[in-house]
Amino acid sequence: MRTPLPRPGRRSFLAMTGVSSAAFALGTGHAAADELDGAGVPADPFTLGVASGDPLPDGFVLWTRLAPEPLAPDGHGGMPRRPYTVRFEVAEDEGFARPAARGQAVATPELGHSVHAEVHGLRPGRDYFYRFRVGGELSPVGRTKTAPAPHTTPGELRFATASCQAWYHGHFTAYEHMAREDLDVVFFLGDYVYEYAINATNLWRQGVPMPPAEHNAPTITLEQYRLRYSLFKTDPHLQAVHAAAPWVSTTDDHEVENNYADELSLESGTPPHDFLRRRAVAYRAFYENLPVRSAPRGPDLPVYQRLRWGRLADIDVLDTRQFRDGYPAGVVTDDSPERHDPRRSILGERQERWLHERMRRSEATWNVFAQGVVMAQIDRDTGPGELYSNDQWDGFPAARDRLFAAWRRYGIANPVVLTGDIHRHVAAELKADWRDPASAAVGVELVGSSIASDGDGAESDNLAPIWLGNPHVKLYNARRGYLSCRMTPAELTSEFKSVPFVRTPGAPLTTTARFVTEAGRPGLNREV
Repeated sequence: MRTPLPRPGRRSFLAMTGVSSAAFALGTGHAAADELDGAGVPADPFTLGVASGDPLPDGFVLWTRLAPEPLAPDGHGGMPRRPYTVRFEVAEDEGFARPAARGQAVATPELGHSVHAEVHGLRPGRDYFYRFRVGGELSPVGRTKTAPAPHTTPGELRFATASCQAWYHGHFTAYEHMAREDLDVVFFLGDYVYEYAINATNLWRQGVPMPPAEHNAPTITLEQYRLRYSLFKTDPHLQAVHAAAPWVSTTDDHEVENNYADELSLESGTPPHDFLRRRAVAYRAFYENLPVRSAPRGPDLPVYQRLRWGRLADIDVLDTRQFRDGYPAGVVTDDSPERHDPRRSILGERQERWLHERMRRSEATWNVFAQGVVMAQIDRDTGPGELYSNDQWDGFPAARDRLFAAWRRYGIANPVVLTGDIHRHVAAELKADWRDPASAAVGVELVGSSIASDGDGAESDNLAPIWLGNPHVKLYNARRGYLSCRMTPAELTSEFKSVPFVRTPGAPLTTTARFVTEAGRPGLNREV
């Protein structure tokens, strides 16, 4: 087994990224902010919208970022290099006649003038509205929600999942439709941005100009990562979904580099110490641009967490990229003996222990695992042999076996795995014995397609026989879209939503498939 390299510490991280602990504290609203008036703030600083995330029974995180010129080449969004006090208001009504909370945080140039305001003291299970003010400028209004009280059982949880939003491959039409749904929460499952150079060969989104020259090279520096987030976040439909419901986010690989594993750069071959520096600035840009609660610590970003939706659902948000072992012998697809090494882990030892401890205490009706890559076993050899992707949980079968054993040991009720990554809609039953099609299902996996990555897609493609050749796979569809779900104490209804094209705007939305999973009876019952 590989011995992990020592991580750069907090002080080393400050040296490599130029951000202070005070800047992090001020940006969350934890520290008392000096009165820094809004004099000199440029007009229209809220071009990237507003967002909320990580809902708790008494509050949530509110986010915005001041950027009157979001694509300014220095990555500072057109803001002067000075801090600004940003005030926020939370109310029970959209007109702010019934105020519920207010406060302030400081938007610092060290954090790209982003704000993460942690709000507490609110009532559980309620809709709230929020807005920001800096100087004389007022932001758009966002809607958010607190989680239910811990010991209550809400009648339902409405959620959607999204992933893989390559702006240059198409319009975010799926978000246009998602924003119209009445959702309690959106789970984002990875690849919020892509690190590749944007050029004439991969700019498939029609009707937009070629992005500025700063995007015509791979994304490596802090300034480049900031600009990449800014470009993607200029999309009005993405902004609308952020403003419509709280988000819970995890990462996959493209927030840093394709197929990376811990400190191993498998795409560019960057030496580990240099790659950790790249990871540090990539995670810093992720934090600056999403409504997440935990700031990066050096090259490490605290991603995994548990959220509870009363007694209805325990939601474990997992990190399947940052602590994983590399590919056996550097091979992406194989069936090598190394793949079966019981010491291999996709979560890392510490995250596995954390997850098992929380599962041991679960009393929820549903147990949801929001994570990045496919968990179901997928044999990719359509003949008598076997081939598996080492980038997915198939590269770590012992870790998957340990997870399923923990489900049995702790009596985990109704496991539901939410996944992104593959740019396809897939519904699969998770089996106690993969070699026996009649084996009992121990849970279900719902894989939502990409928002735009890989362009328009198709109803089927050349990979369909591979996936559908595994009998526990009940759906395979290669269109773009998202997953929309309604969870109640009795059942989970999962709808796979698709759009027929994304290279041009205005696509209609269809329901490709609908499944019902009954509480206490793991499996997928297809209705549409």
